[in-house]
Amino acid sequence: MKIAILSDIKSNVYALEAVIADAKSRSVDAMLNLGDSFYGPIEPRATYNLIKENQFITISGNEDRQVLEATPAQLEENETLRYTYNQLADDVLYWIQDLSFEKLIGPDYYMIHGTYMDDSLYMLEDVSSGKPVLKNDKQILEIIDDIKSTFVMCGNSGLPRCTTLSSGQVVINPGAVGLQAFKSNVPNDHIIENNTPDASYVILNVEDNQYSVEPIRVAYDYEKAALKAEENNRADWAHSLRTGKVLN
Repeated sequence: MKIAILSDIKSNVYALEAVIADAKSRSVDAMLNLGDSFYGPIEPRATYNLIKENQFITISGNEDRQVLEATPAQLEENETLRYTYNQLADDVLYWIQDLSFEKLIGPDYYMIHGTYMDDSLYMLEDVSSGKPVLKNDKQILEIIDDIKSTFVMCGNSGLPRCTTLSSGQVVINPGAVGLQAFKSNVPNDHIIENNTPDASYVILNVEDNQYSVEPIRVAYDYEKAALKAEENNRADWAHSLRTGKVLN
């Protein structure tokens, strides 16, 4: 079985189109989406349409949840949140509401956006220094807790990683489809940078008790996404979309 694993589309339908085309050219059997699909100043509604059209298996991310839980005051204060909320409208919001926080596909494939305890945290990265550092084996096993699946798939950090644990489990983060650099203050101030504008995803190929994990970078017309971000007053996003670096 050949599986395309995606995460963190972040309303970037232009990147998503390129990733889907690349995945289909490789004859994948299924496409999994680990959440944070819609929040962003690009094209939330068009992103939803493309996800539905291509029959992704999708779970919710912390930003998807935040869109659903947005209060009138938050919508007033956060222009990007308001744009996302208004673009999606009630039908998509109801669809997001039905998404699972986690998903188990058979015994071997487990999908989660962040961690089981907190969808806004990273499973693999320690950012206490302000920069992402891979957690050690013991730390990751403590986070995974009683999940026994062979393949544990997570997103959120935007950093493509594949780590084999002492338990024999394989933890895969496909990186981000839609945004390659950002600043965050959860759980503390830190910066994520991939230093490329190219979209990221992973192909997991499992056959006859053997597997391979292939990280893939896909070039796309990021200028379209950057111009849309600028149109919606997000110069910081536009810079990250063009460079894979944060705006200082």
